[in-house]
Amino acid sequence: MNAVAPLLQLEAVDTYYGQIHILQGVNLAVGEGELVCLLGGNASGKSTTLKTILGIVSPRNGVVRFGGEEITRRPTAHRIARGLAIVPENRRVFAPMSVLENLEMGAYLRPKADLKEEFERVYGLFPLLYERRKQLAGTLSGGEQQMLAVGRALARHPKLLLLDELSLGLAPIIVERLLPVVRQYAEESGCGVVLVEQHIELALTIASRGYVLSHGEIVLRGDAGELRRNQELLISSYFGEHAARFAEPRP
Repeated sequence: MNAVAPLLQLEAVDTYYGQIHILQGVNLAVGEGELVCLLGGNASGKSTTLKTILGIVSPRNGVVRFGGEEITRRPTAHRIARGLAIVPENRRVFAPMSVLENLEMGAYLRPKADLKEEFERVYGLFPLLYERRKQLAGTLSGGEQQMLAVGRALARHPKLLLLDELSLGLAPIIVERLLPVVRQYAEESGCGVVLVEQHIELALTIASRGYVLSHGEIVLRGDAGELRRNQELLISSYFGEHAARFAEPRP
């Protein structure tokens, strides 16, 4: 990453649910135009990390910075207004509304004078959305709805995009089409991206760097290519005490 200050930075973050210590001293950074993946099994702390970035939960200790501003205690609305956007798990498009109306909802904070340009940018990335712009979102296929969910987030021209389990429930070929578009957008616009994903190989293929969470701690971090090459260490970090079961060759 460049020497300039990161777009997003978590410093020694501890997040609790009641008395349960979830995130434990998490340090994480994302630069402008950088796609970083956050890996980990179930109950590893990935969702809590996103909620901490969004401001849905507040850390008990540590600091969250976004765009040079400390936002540790700032509400979610402030973070969204500053340029944070999320593609939630399971897409959650507005089913009774058209594709265009969904995009308009995503761009509700943008000046009306900019909407045409924003929609053209989204249509350029996802031509199918232009073809289906009058169609109800609920009648789209799962892959098309995910495309719309990404397009809706991009319509507001975010500075930081959070992608929560983009591949969940989708055919691999659909995900393989979506992720390069996200990376292209990040590189061209300078938008930082945090990709939360259980599909290890796919995430590390598309990302520049990766973090591995286990029981709320960052147990491994590094260049995505290096992580892919060091499969034994990656599997051990990802699955912890259960690593041997996943590393054993199958008959």
